[in-house]
Amino acid sequence: MSESDGVRPGPEPADRVVIGITFGNSNSSIAFTVDDKAEVIANEDGDRQIPTALSYVDGDEYYGSQAKAFLVRNPSNSIAYFRDFLGKEFKSIDPTHCHAAAHPQDSSGNVFFLVKDKDGESEASSVPVSEIATRYLRRLVAAASDYLGKKVTSAVVTVPTNFNEKQREALVAVANAAGLEVLQLIADPVAAMLAYDARPEAVVEDKIVVVADLGGTRSDVAVVASRGGMYTVLATAHDYELAGVQLDQVLMDHFAKEFIKKHNTDPRSNAKSLAKLRQESEATKKALSIGTNAQFSVESLAEGFDFSSTINRLRFEMVGRKVFDGFNRLVESVIKKAELDVLDIDEVIMCGGTSHIPRIANNFRSIFPESTKILAPATSTTAINPSEAQARGAALQASLIQEYEAKDIEQSTHPAVTTVKHISNPIGVVTTSTGGEEVFTPIMQAETAAPARRTVHIPAPKQGGDVLIKVVEGGRHIKVTKPEPKAKQPVENGDDESDFDDSDEEEEEKREKVWKLDTQLAEAAIKGVKKGGKVEVTINVAADLSVTVTAREVGGKGGIRGTISA
Repeated sequence: MSESDGVRPGPEPADRVVIGITFGNSNSSIAFTVDDKAEVIANEDGDRQIPTALSYVDGDEYYGSQAKAFLVRNPSNSIAYFRDFLGKEFKSIDPTHCHAAAHPQDSSGNVFFLVKDKDGESEASSVPVSEIATRYLRRLVAAASDYLGKKVTSAVVTVPTNFNEKQREALVAVANAAGLEVLQLIADPVAAMLAYDARPEAVVEDKIVVVADLGGTRSDVAVVASRGGMYTVLATAHDYELAGVQLDQVLMDHFAKEFIKKHNTDPRSNAKSLAKLRQESEATKKALSIGTNAQFSVESLAEGFDFSSTINRLRFEMVGRKVFDGFNRLVESVIKKAELDVLDIDEVIMCGGTSHIPRIANNFRSIFPESTKILAPATSTTAINPSEAQARGAALQASLIQEYEAKDIEQSTHPAVTTVKHISNPIGVVTTSTGGEEVFTPIMQAETAAPARRTVHIPAPKQGGDVLIKVVEGGRHIKVTKPEPKAKQPVENGDDESDFDDSDEEEEEKREKVWKLDTQLAEAAIKGVKKGGKVEVTINVAADLSVTVTAREVGGKGGIRGTISA
């Protein structure tokens, strides 16, 4: 294989050792597969969620939790929250989250950091963000290699859905520089869905899924259609002002006010005190995701004063209510953007570190119907750890494609191959109910990628006979039924009118999804179907969206076939 083919030379497929990587802006994870099951790897510090941070002390490089600890003692030589700067010009970045660490610098429009990364260095070196990312990925690869006992060569890496081509190329370049062959970049929400759909007990079925990736510094939500095991992203939303750091800030303000009352000084006015306050607030938030109470304790928080306090989950939910409500609005907005209703959603997959907080999952439970699965630790015993879902999905994808040549992988994932037409309306059959009403049963859901094929069996009348088949396009309609107003009960003479109505609360309006018949595509009659028999209807949508319908009696001879042009 040559570089002229457009594919970077890598190991032979048989020699690959593959992992999945979620390279996050706040934390990263690495995973591998064993016996077709994905497992997340802990690094040498025992961390499965590894902070995306580097720190330098006397020429020694630290990463992960150790580097994050140095944000208090050595902030100017510590670098964090840098992933989102890859492939961007300095003028387009938001350095807000870097205030507690080394600040990004502008060098000819590119992003650099000034750090003393060599022993005995009197002046700071100018290190580009690409080199910082390379060094960090190199540490992740080393941790995975140590765990597996053999050198990791290749990986599938997850990326946010709003990474542009330049950012994706920059990510591949830094991975290559770290000695890693990137087999494929897959979207974060798709990786999370893979982690669930690849489980042994999973059933491949058509469904609409909301993937809520609630991280430390950003929230990304996507609506994804799963059709026959193929994923199509219908809509996405990204919010950089709504994430775990906002909940950290809520706790920081809460405890700062308590400290001010006790000691008449604000710990937020000093950089070192602020860093201590931030780290302990984050730890308290994580503790409240597991238990109902948490202890907040910092030695010498400000001006030599130690500080200790407690907070329960209810109080946390009250002070963070605006942030929690924001997550609801973000999810509802992306569903609306996809031109869908909450009744159309079959599953909500929660991933990202902030998704561990029970209140968020419980809030989602209240806005979706009971039929919608909320896959989060607080609402489902079968939920995957939200911090690990994407890395697991990436590892599973890596295990599936590791035996292919790099050139074949690139060609099969090229937009010319993956960008296909989809049907815009569901296609199904119309049957007659016992009450004589026509009932639409979807066979092929909207957003199914073409080409596609679906088959359904329709029972014949009990006594047998002719079966009329109608194939139509359907349309989804949300039917709203408002409750009838209750008649007011007359007040008996002599009774005082009360300001309180002790009658039952008014019923809420009922919303349900119903199908309406649209364009009829085909009609066929299968004559003389035997008693208790069935008619098999197959719908085949070609790549040009032309539809072929075949109908025949199950076990019978012959049948009817017709093609409708796109």
